[in-house]
Amino acid sequence: MKPSSNKTKKTIVLTEREMEKYSRQTILPTIGLEGQQRLKNARVAIIGIGALGTYAAEMLVRAGVGTIVLIDDDIVESSNLQRQALFSEKDVGRKKVEPAQEKLTNINSMVSVEAITKGIDKTTISMLQEKNVDLILDCTDNVETRFLLNKFCHSENISWIYASAVQTQGYVMPIFPSGPCLSCFLGDKDGESACAAGILNTLPAMISSLQTTLALKILMGKQLEPVLYYVDVWKGEIKKITVKRKKNCSVCGSV
Repeated sequence: MKPSSNKTKKTIVLTEREMEKYSRQTILPTIGLEGQQRLKNARVAIIGIGALGTYAAEMLVRAGVGTIVLIDDDIVESSNLQRQALFSEKDVGRKKVEPAQEKLTNINSMVSVEAITKGIDKTTISMLQEKNVDLILDCTDNVETRFLLNKFCHSENISWIYASAVQTQGYVMPIFPSGPCLSCFLGDKDGESACAAGILNTLPAMISSLQTTLALKILMGKQLEPVLYYVDVWKGEIKKITVKRKKNCSVCGSV
């Protein structure tokens, strides 16, 4: 399935500097010059700049995605440093999006990195529509925010990628407006957070790598099936689980 966008895309030409920077990607048959141009023209919002969000943001910036919108109202705490890339001890006490924006810009000055120091709730979620993004990455640890995002993306015809990481286990699933959606998978279940249950610090990098790879494929127009990926990094397990759209789903059941 392809990402949906209401925008008319303009032709993007890579500069000589960009051709050099992304040379190891453009020689890949799976990406090529056309794929790199698509990435440059893309806009991605990342909700939650923590363990998953920092890794995903760095990989997307290094890959040359044109615009990254960072959304988080949280501050850096000492306990975050065990697993959250981009942050160091001198960042403790700062809003997460601020040092993240600075470091991402230093990594690749040819991409645009926007920082929004707000959380996503019923009063702020409309800003996602205003940002006119092509894709949204869910990197939160809040189930309530995820369900809100699920409904919003369905109603606004926006594709997004769900990801979670707790203890040694993680899930990733690309979700498209046609379904199945997050409610088809989770129902109305709540889940544990890393704060309450703990997390192995190698897990976020693996889950984010999978999430980011799916994001790159979607942005390049590749067809994907809405498969749920399950990973247990400690046991070395990776499974693909088929999720079917529920006919009575309150979000996507009427599609």
